[in-house]
Formats: sequence, structure tokens, C-alpha cells
Amino acid sequence: MPLGGGNKCGCCQKNVYFAEEVQCEGKSWHKSCFLCMVCKKNLDSTTVAVHVDEIYCKSCYSKKYGPKGYGYGGGAGTLSMDTGEGLGIKPEVQAPHRPTSNPNASKFAQKPGGSDVCPRCGKTVYAAEKVIGGGNSWHKSCFRCAKCGKGLESTTLADRDGEIYCKGCYAKSFGPKGFGFGQGAGALAHSQ
Repeated sequence: MPLGGGNKCGCCQKNVYFAEEVQCEGKSWHKSCFLCMVCKKNLDSTTVAVHVDEIYCKSCYSKKYGPKGYGYGGGAGTLSMDTGEGLGIKPEVQAPHRPTSNPNASKFAQKPGGSDVCPRCGKTVYAAEKVIGGGNSWHKSCFRCAKCGKGLESTTLADRDGEIYCKGCYAKSFGPKGFGFGQGAGALAHSQ
């Protein structure tokens, strides 16, 4: 252990002290730095995948370094809305869709005091009621699908142009259309 603290963090290169240390592949990390290089999710010993000096969650690792082609999650049996932007693939540019009533269209709308502003209602979001999703801070009561109003969680969320949707509404609105994608005669219709 070097003089003046601990080992150097594999991410920020600052000293890592024992109380905040996570070890992986012989390196030390701060607990707050032990994040997936692509999606920034917190990692632990069961979810980490290492490639050279980089750490990933298993999902991002398999997308970036796993096998590609038919039969490896890209066929008709899987439906992915991932544009590959995190892996350096340029997504298609489409017209923005913003049904929120927030007059400030900025994705990072802020008040002069520096506190977060909810994109749905335009009011200040305080720490006790804060939920983060789609790159914004939301009130717990505003953290709902823009289309059907269903309450969301980080695992049931899909975002587009600063707005949040449940996975079902997102797939219906922005997913692939046509035969074989749930729009034909064999699909269940969802009326609102």
C-alpha cells in the first residue's frame, strides 16, 4: 500500500481507503467508481465483467464483446430498442416528441438556485422526493408513463427525447411496425 492512503482507484486514480475499497482483478476501486463503463450502473462481484482494464455490467459486455449474428439475441425472438449509441453507433435522427408541459425544453432544466426541476410539472425536485430516470430528476408522483400514466421504476423505463414511457407504450409508439411485431391479426389489442 503506497504512503499517504491506499491503492490508486482503477477509475479516478485517486487514493482508495479501506472503508471505501472494492477489489476486482487485483485492482482497487472506490465503491462510487465501480460502475459499468457504458451504462454507469453500479456493479458488484456478481454483475461485473472485465475486459483488459475496463469494467462492464454483463449486459453491456456481451453487447460490446459477445458473439454477433443470427441466433445471438438479434433474431426475431428478441426485440431490442437499443440504438447502440453507447457503443459508438450513430442513431437515426427523428423529429422530437415532447408532451410535457415544462416551458423549458432543456434536458437539464435547472432553476437559478441549482436545484433540479421536474420535466413533467416544471416544479423544483427536492432530494426526499427525487427519482432519476431518462437523464432527468422527477417527482415520485410524476415518474409515470407519458402515454398511459402507469407508475415506472428504473427497470420498467424507456426514454425518448427527454420523455419517459413504460416499455409497452414505448414499443407501440416507437418500435418496429408490421407483420411479426405485434400489430397483425394475431396480436392482442390494447384499447385506452
